Amino acid sequence: MKPSASLNGDKVVTMAVLQDQRALAVSRRYQWRRWAPRILLYLVVIILALVYLLPFFWMISTSLKRSAAVFMTPFQWIPKEPQWRNYQAFFTGEYLRDGNIIPMMRYLRNSAYVCFFGMLGALFSSTMVGFSLARLRWPGRDVVFSILIATMMLPGIVTLVPTFIIYKYLHWHDTYWPLFVPSWFGSAFYIFLVRQFLTGIPIQMDEAARIDGASSFWILIRVIIPLARPVLATVAIFSLLAHYNDFMSPLLYLNTADKFTFALGLYWFKGWGEGTPNWNYVMAASLIGLTPILVLFFVAQRQFVQSIQLTGLAGR
Repeated sequence: MKPSASLNGDKVVTMAVLQDQRALAVSRRYQWRRWAPRILLYLVVIILALVYLLPFFWMISTSLKRSAAVFMTPFQWIPKEPQWRNYQAFFTGEYLRDGNIIPMMRYLRNSAYVCFFGMLGALFSSTMVGFSLARLRWPGRDVVFSILIATMMLPGIVTLVPTFIIYKYLHWHDTYWPLFVPSWFGSAFYIFLVRQFLTGIPIQMDEAARIDGASSFWILIRVIIPLARPVLATVAIFSLLAHYNDFMSPLLYLNTADKFTFALGLYWFKGWGEGTPNWNYVMAASLIGLTPILVLFFVAQRQFVQSIQLTGLAGR
């Protein structure tokens, strides 16, 4: 009896081991089927990211080369002798075009001036109008909001000539006023963002503040603005990007070279489409001009994403 009992025990152990091995194999197949689509998706995303970043890598590589080595074949992604002087020349005023010094630092300061006042105007107008459309009750509010949304479908090129004539009669030509004053009168997109965000704040907070004797202005200052920081950060980012990258308005309204913004000054340094530009200097200046925008986005990224989620633009 003892040998048979021992054999039965060995069979039980063997069957248990086989079952464990089969379960492990099934578990591995299940995990592979589960993770294979994700791995494939990540590979596709990485490949696409590298493709999209290829021009950026070319810009960095070109900014560190001599002029004669920019289009050298075979192309060198990593220059043997990096020319850091290309970046130094941006700050020392050594950029030349047809014998004229191109003051890129001055153009960068001009853009900062326009962006600052344009951002303030966008924040002020969008906050005031968005608060009125979202929190105050007055006749025709919904009609005004509908008309405001309808203006977003109007192309900017349609109003280009009328606004140019208006600024000409105001003697604002060759000044910075046409570049940032319109921001103080509101932008439909920014107002829409703020209004959508404020509608998500409970109206009971306003009613409680009014019971305590607060006016609409103090409700806006003490209650609404502290809660609306994410959307205000988003408006600030969008406004800065719009004014910083604006090329058409400075091209139309600025004639004096010393008043050029960075976008217009960079195009002037490139040569207005004539001649052979020094691409190494152009790429170095472009990277320096791109740095503040990248830093701003990464600093305010959390506020930006939070605002997109809460204003309903994330596809909810």
